[in-house]
Amino acid sequence: MNSDNHLDQARDSLALLLADQRLPQEARAELAEDFRQVQAMLDKLEHGHIHIAVLGRVSVGKSSVLNALIGEQRFSTSALHGETKHHAMAHWDEQESGSLFLIDTPGINEIDGEARERMAHEVSRRSDLVLFVIDGDMTDSEYQALRGLAQEHRPLLLVLNKCDRYSNAQRAQLRDSLQARLHHLVPPENFIEVSADPAPRTYITTDAAGREIESERTRSPDIAALKERIWEILEAEGKTLAALNASLFAGDLSDRVGARVLAVRRKLGDKVVRSYSLVKGIAVAINPVPVADLAAAVTVDLSMVVHLADVYGMPMTRTQSGALIKTISKQLLLLMGTTWFVHLASSLLKAGTAGLSTLLTAGAQGAVAYYSTYVVGRAAEVYLAAGCSWGEGGPKRVIRNILDGIDRDSLLARARRDILARIG
Repeated sequence: MNSDNHLDQARDSLALLLADQRLPQEARAELAEDFRQVQAMLDKLEHGHIHIAVLGRVSVGKSSVLNALIGEQRFSTSALHGETKHHAMAHWDEQESGSLFLIDTPGINEIDGEARERMAHEVSRRSDLVLFVIDGDMTDSEYQALRGLAQEHRPLLLVLNKCDRYSNAQRAQLRDSLQARLHHLVPPENFIEVSADPAPRTYITTDAAGREIESERTRSPDIAALKERIWEILEAEGKTLAALNASLFAGDLSDRVGARVLAVRRKLGDKVVRSYSLVKGIAVAINPVPVADLAAAVTVDLSMVVHLADVYGMPMTRTQSGALIKTISKQLLLLMGTTWFVHLASSLLKAGTAGLSTLLTAGAQGAVAYYSTYVVGRAAEVYLAAGCSWGEGGPKRVIRNILDGIDRDSLLARARRDILARIG
């Protein structure tokens, strides 16, 4: 597949995210910033822009590397710890197919580092190529950050800066050590040695009177190997890099959108389940006729499952809902025999006393009815959230897990209080 096809697929994937009308309004509002970034990514693809981000520990010379690439002082450099406070972008080069932009980021170990590290990684996730800059043997924080980038499938170059500080022997030893440690993260051809801002060289000359005169001369950056490797990558797969990054971004956002949508649906589903549970509890509590109790129970449960199916985007007919309830009820009869016996005994007590003991049993029986519908609703939610599937363990395991996760006594007590409060 050629690079244009990759780009087309990436554009389509991002456009579908923006156009998805199934997303609840609440979720779309909370993801507004993500969708803004999707639009920015689409604009980036349309204009053929390539973003190259630099990442690394504070004071390793990230800004100096970018300035050396551009050939002018566009990014702030300073001897102060952590000069780069926010990410910055500069235009590097214009190509026939688009433009290159370089992005500087704060150091991954700065003060207030968690927020800045998170920001740096967000920038790198939206970049097409990452330059990870170090200036010596790697610290643990550097290694963890590099490994995280590799696990995210970020195209990256490992750049050893300040090589002018080492002798040839030291430099060879450091290179061998780093490559042995990092070969599973960075291939050898993507390990580059540079001196972005070499220290001035001291010269001693002797004047006519025999006096020694000491002077310093600045040296030009040694950045040619990095430039060459960047151009090799961009010429071979520049468009593919942009498409790959866009696809990874779209996939990551799709996962987050999916998780958010599911959270919204679960929140709404919980309201639906509790509402129908209360309705059923009240209906059973105030009705002195056992058969009518059972009829009310079936009607409420059917309506609840139909409502939940709509919430989860899996519409069901009442017949399909009835089949689902039968499956759940079968497992409940196996797992909750005692509870169902109490429910039956309470119904018989109503019939035997011509309804005179209804007030005495209403709270208890209604609470049991509330509880049973609550479990049915929770089980139906799991089934619907999984795309109408019980998973490998089947309905028995799902319902067993639900029962184990519910504090039965507290739920029954709360149900009884709510029911009695409603019926006076």
